[in-house]
Amino acid sequence: MNEIRAINAAQMKSDPGKFKVGDTVKVHFRIIEGKNERIQVYEGLVIAMKNAQVGRTFTVRKNSYGVGVERVFPLHSPRIAKVEVMRPGKVRRAKLYYIRGKIGKAAKIKELIVRKSARQAAVAAAPAAATEAPAEA
Repeated sequence: MNEIRAINAAQMKSDPGKFKVGDTVKVHFRIIEGKNERIQVYEGLVIAMKNAQVGRTFTVRKNSYGVGVERVFPLHSPRIAKVEVMRPGKVRRAKLYYIRGKIGKAAKIKELIVRKSARQAAVAAAPAAATEAPAEA
């Protein structure tokens, strides 16, 4: 059992990204075509997250030429270069499967507005964490 935990710990990313269900994200995904490697960006709404340690996944939905397209990404995959939060969403559900039935403006999610005091505290904490990270490496 300890060997399995060791393998799982080796495959987990240290910082997979801070996002949640309802956020609009850009997923930078590495695609390997023969000898070439490129990064493809997939932008959409996170409608679900499934938690299973290393097997953790998140589902991103976007509209492509009027057709809804969903893609499931493994969070700890080495092929995910990074996940950027474009717009934080304000939702009260863990799974947003009801968005599949909505069309147009009805499929929009309210934006989460962060107060200035909370934003300033987060910005003040970010440089402190950035200065500590190179010291550990």
